Amino acid sequence: MRVLAAMSGGVDSAVAAALAVDAGHDVTGVHLALSQERQALRSGSRGCCSVEDSHDARRVADELGIPFYVWDLAERFSEDVVDDFVAEYAAGRTPNPCLRCNEKIKFSAVLDRAQALGFDAVVTGHHARLADGALRRSVDAAKDQSYVLGVLTPEQLAAAVFPLGGMTKERVREIAAERGFAVATKADSHDICFIPDGDTRGFLARRLGSRPGPVVDAATGLAVGEHDGTYGFTVGQRRGLGVSTGDSRPRYVLGIEPVTRTVTIGTADLTGVDVVGTAAPTWTGPAPALPFRAEVQLRAHGTPVPCEVAAGDGGGLRIELGEQQRGVAAGQSAVLYEPDAERGDRVLGQAVIQDATSTAGRS
Repeated sequence: MRVLAAMSGGVDSAVAAALAVDAGHDVTGVHLALSQERQALRSGSRGCCSVEDSHDARRVADELGIPFYVWDLAERFSEDVVDDFVAEYAAGRTPNPCLRCNEKIKFSAVLDRAQALGFDAVVTGHHARLADGALRRSVDAAKDQSYVLGVLTPEQLAAAVFPLGGMTKERVREIAAERGFAVATKADSHDICFIPDGDTRGFLARRLGSRPGPVVDAATGLAVGEHDGTYGFTVGQRRGLGVSTGDSRPRYVLGIEPVTRTVTIGTADLTGVDVVGTAAPTWTGPAPALPFRAEVQLRAHGTPVPCEVAAGDGGGLRIELGEQQRGVAAGQSAVLYEPDAERGDRVLGQAVIQDATSTAGRS
């Protein structure tokens, strides 16, 4: 095939591109310039898409002997990922920007342009597998990225290649070292790529300004502190609440109400939920008949739990969890899996969480 290899400048995308060359494909490398700060430098091991990353990607492409280009998608990234991220926090939700980037940038803007230029597929360094026509978890559970790919459509998956899903991250680094790639020991990027210092609250404060309001204890209904903006909190958060409750029991964020600017906190016994309501789902294959049983993962690094999926309100889903979960935040994605011990868990699809409740009565 004639394929476009998305090269971030990291070890995963470098090895993915190399494996595509080894497979006999006609490979062209492309680095996505996503930062509006054109000369932004990498900060520690957190950031990505910097000048250094672009240079690292180009060096690998040179060593592979493949054409290499830089595509400026900074404006599209800012609108579809960064602005969406800020708006979601302003609305009291907790978005996943990596999932949104895969949906709007890597497998929409990039894939659309690639196909318009005559490429058959896009190769990425994601740790996930495409097997038997289905998206499945990586064999390396610690690095599995199927969660953030759960938003992809069957048409997008048909034009995607994930060469790394059948190997561990350790093996990826070994291949890079065997080939003499300088990125073999390069640290992975972490957290949110457009917030390289990791200070999400500070980033949002600069975008949204001060929006003070009360922090209320659910047990008493009384204000026990103040905050500068609901965007500084997420459901399930324990640290950084800045409150005094009069006892030693830890408190967690239970709810966020951006209109009244109220953050509600409570003790651990109030944090569990077992029913999740979502927006309309997207499926990675044919839509399964409702209701059905599956496993659901409620955040990027969460543990999947058994569930029953049924029709919900407004075209969404009602997901009944087999066991209570904490820290289920609106704005995150509920990614559904069909367990398969032999071939690896298959991703069925995903839906954005709108609310989470407890059958014991707490919202």
